[in-house]
Amino acid sequence: MLKLISGLIMFFCGLVVLCSKRKHLLLMLLSLEFVVLSLYFMIMIMMENYSYEFFFSMVFLTMSVCEGALGLSILVSMVRTHGNDYFQSFNILW
Repeated sequence: MLKLISGLIMFFCGLVVLCSKRKHLLLMLLSLEFVVLSLYFMIMIMMENYSYEFFFSMVFLTMSVCEGALGLSILVSMVRTHGNDYFQSFNILW
């Protein structure tokens, strides 16, 4: 039970950082990866408690790596075109 509570605390801390640092893309990506890792941690705890096999965890981990690579490629293209990764320095709608 303590592992599950610590996973929930990790999840909500990641969400708080994601909401508070919404102007800076790199910090948003890092907090989003922290949320994904906390979800992975909670999935592993649930699978361990119910003695399921861990194949789904590998699929989830693969999708989270693809999401992280996509976010980093967007960050690199934004830094190359605009010079920084702050949302306030350019207009997203244009």
